[in-house]
Amino acid sequence: MKIAVPYENGNVFQHFGHSEKFKIYDVENGSIIRAEIVDTNGKGHSALATFLADNGVTALICGGIGDGAKTALQEAGIDIFAGADGSADEAVNAFILGQLEYSEGECCDHHCHDDDCDCGDHDCDCGHCHGDDGCDCGCEMPHFEGKNVGKKVRAHYRGTFNDGTQFDSSYDRGEPLEFICGAGQMIYGFDAAVANMEVGQISDIHLMPSEAYGEYDPDAVFTVEIAQMPGSENVTAGQHVYLYDHHGHPFPVTVTAKDEKTVTFDANHEMAGKELNFRIELVEVDD
Repeated sequence: MKIAVPYENGNVFQHFGHSEKFKIYDVENGSIIRAEIVDTNGKGHSALATFLADNGVTALICGGIGDGAKTALQEAGIDIFAGADGSADEAVNAFILGQLEYSEGECCDHHCHDDDCDCGDHDCDCGHCHGDDGCDCGCEMPHFEGKNVGKKVRAHYRGTFNDGTQFDSSYDRGEPLEFICGAGQMIYGFDAAVANMEVGQISDIHLMPSEAYGEYDPDAVFTVEIAQMPGSENVTAGQHVYLYDHHGHPFPVTVTAKDEKTVTFDANHEMAGKELNFRIELVEVDD
């Protein structure tokens, strides 16, 4: 496989759309056999997906990334592992060992959905997935109507818990969120709220768990023997890592406990079971 990392001075460059260089790694049998640094020649955002695909890349390890770029990469068949920082070489080696840490905020902007779901095992939080062909849990595309459904939109937002604590804000990042309304890329309540908004309109919404990331699922917490999972001896409680389902697809989990013989993982989304509030400002709609 080929893994690409946005690259600057040996480290993971943190803004995917502004990447001037990528380091591309050829990986075979769990080892890096070749690596090269390539220039993007000024390409940005969605055009980078074609650039990477033309270079044979099948996986991207990155820092921050917007929804438009994520959609383009997914359409190009490139798996995304966001939220990495520090040394690019160390990030790739951690990925190969199944120990790559991730940041949920960087990966998903707190409102987007995982791209694969297999509810037969402990590797799915069914509140995340809508309309993906890889999902076995009966999830469907969101059913609502509106003049913005099917259109690419850009929206600013601020998300808070019921006590007023802010958990995310596109205003703080200085870039609105981009997605296709009604395509299942967003949590249901956020998506439905945007469906009939006017450009320039600001809406305040309150979402119950069923409209956001679903209820907390105790069955998504599981314990394995360290001896049965090579590499798990190196994880620590509170760490975020990727595991792999029986299809070979990665999924994020949190290490909740560890002792001498076992380690416990939680595959629930960090927002599962929570009521969320959003102030949404619709910035642009592409007709």
